[in-house]
Formats: sequence, C-alpha cells, structure tokens
Amino acid sequence: MEYGAILRACRKRAGLTQEQLAEKLHLGQSDISRYESDRQEPTISLFRAWIENTQSPEVMAAFMLGIDGLTIIQQVMTTVGNSVGLIFWGG
Repeated sequence: MEYGAILRACRKRAGLTQEQLAEKLHLGQSDISRYESDRQEPTISLFRAWIENTQSPEVMAAFMLGIDGLTIIQQVMTTVGNSVGLIFWGG
C-alpha cells in the first residue's frame, strides 16, 4: 500500500513542515521525505506516532476499517479546504 500521499496530507493539514514533523518524531527531514515519497514504508509504530503528531486519528481509524487511500486523502483535503474557508470567509 502507498502511504506517502496520506502521510503528506496529514502533515500539511496539521500545518507542519517536514522539518517540524521530523523533530517531533525524532527523525531527520530526509526520513520524512522518504516516507512521503513512498521510498520507505513506515512501521506501524511510526505510522501511529505520525498520526498522533498531526492530530489525524480518523486516518488510523480509516486504515483499520480498510477504507482505501484515495477516500482518506479526499477526506483529509476536504477538512483542509473547510479550514481555509473558515479562515478566509469566516464561515
């Protein structure tokens, strides 16, 4: 399974740079890049820590329920879009 796009979407939704997330996870920025580009697959413990540090528990739940990656990304990005709308338009 390709996790990179999902992990990247969670990080961006949390407003973190690769460097900031790397610091929280005690990794290097290049490690974050490898995970986000699917050059390396995260362990379940790293995946869990990533989800906790990006405050995306619904992503873990979706994976556990077998929801496909594209659906998860769409939901994460919809949340980002809604947040941006609230910031700009006060809705």
